[in-house]
Amino acid sequence: MALHDPITAEALAPTLKTLLAYAKKHGAEAADAISTHGRSLGMVVRQGELEDVDSSEGRDIGLRVLVGQRQACVSSSDLSEASLDRLAERAVAMAKLAPEDAYCGLADPSLLSDKSHELDVYDGTQMSPELLKKRALDVEKAAIAVKGVQQAEGASASWSTSALYFMTSHGFSNGWRASRHSLSVTAIAEKDGAMERDYDSHSTRWLEDLKSSQDIGTLAGERAISRLGSQQLASGAMPVIFDRRVSAALVNALKGAITGPSIARGVSFLKDSMDAQIFSKDIQIIDDPLRRRGQGSRPWDGEGVSVKKQHFIKDGTLKTWILNSASARQLNLTTTGHASRGLGAPPGVATTNTTMLAGPKSPEQLMKDMGDGLLITEMFGPSLNSNTGDYSVGVAGFKIENGMRAYPVSEITIAGNLVEIYKTLIPANDLIYNRSTVAPSLLCEGITIAGS
Repeated sequence: MALHDPITAEALAPTLKTLLAYAKKHGAEAADAISTHGRSLGMVVRQGELEDVDSSEGRDIGLRVLVGQRQACVSSSDLSEASLDRLAERAVAMAKLAPEDAYCGLADPSLLSDKSHELDVYDGTQMSPELLKKRALDVEKAAIAVKGVQQAEGASASWSTSALYFMTSHGFSNGWRASRHSLSVTAIAEKDGAMERDYDSHSTRWLEDLKSSQDIGTLAGERAISRLGSQQLASGAMPVIFDRRVSAALVNALKGAITGPSIARGVSFLKDSMDAQIFSKDIQIIDDPLRRRGQGSRPWDGEGVSVKKQHFIKDGTLKTWILNSASARQLNLTTTGHASRGLGAPPGVATTNTTMLAGPKSPEQLMKDMGDGLLITEMFGPSLNSNTGDYSVGVAGFKIENGMRAYPVSEITIAGNLVEIYKTLIPANDLIYNRSTVAPSLLCEGITIAGS
């Protein structure tokens, strides 16, 4: 059953206009405000029975006020006029007592967005509880149908929709809506008393783009079966392929190292690498906030600044830091349109749809090229020294022998330095756009393995 969703972004604007007026009345020299209205519904089933229902709906506001070079942020879910007045008064009082921040302030007015991008991230249907329950039961049934799977846990189906409006005292006023549909399941397989588990999940903006319950459940079951009989590996160094399920972790580590706050504080292993070649010349990493139906798409950033597609890495070379207005001022640069805004804190920094582009070879060809090595399909407990780039993480996956999968492995750790790891990465051709940060499978020439 599909119903029209009544949430609109424009309905949030009058409250923000009132809130900013109160902020000015109480002494704010500048201010911005955000309002969100979210609805979500999720169903979890186990052994054919409903286990949990999560349903929520709420409207919240956040206010940032500036008095000179001092700022304060407050938030509330009470939207009555009396509450808005008190909220603004409290925010201004807090700002007057806050320490000075030489870099705080609203975005440069000349950089504010004046365009309406059609991103197609809003599917105006909502899922009924009955339909979500059926989808969760279907994905559980598909997982259990795989021979060797004993049970499934956490089979879930969920839907959410949100509206957001952002307004500033210096002229920006706009809003947008987004939606999300999700399915997931974990399958547990057993053989000779040994048990292994694995999962599959999928999340999309539009229901019509979501993988079927059958496909998700079957893949989760097959993955669990393939891990039965896991062994440890002997310690040593060998080439490694990061499956595309986990390869985005290497891109996420890069993003953390090139954010403006990290560079400004001097706590990044890449702080001296602008315009330096970090990867091979075949590597391209882009950020595209305007991708249609993208998981991280947005029409403007958290300060109202215009956004555009841009390279983080071009031909292996680092081309930009990831900046909001405050970190840009600190570095004497211009914001890159990567501000993020929550309800109760000043703007942070966040990327949108970040992609390492694919290479020409299939994962199977890369396995043949490597001969003997390790295919990593799961990572957990990562440890990264942000100053040096030293990196270690627990992994599971498959031993590769003679270019083919030989047997599953687990309870091992890989370790290396990201500066050296990045230099040798070779991307496969299996890129899919299923998350906000994605990469294809990646071959790394050699990493230290700590096993048995």
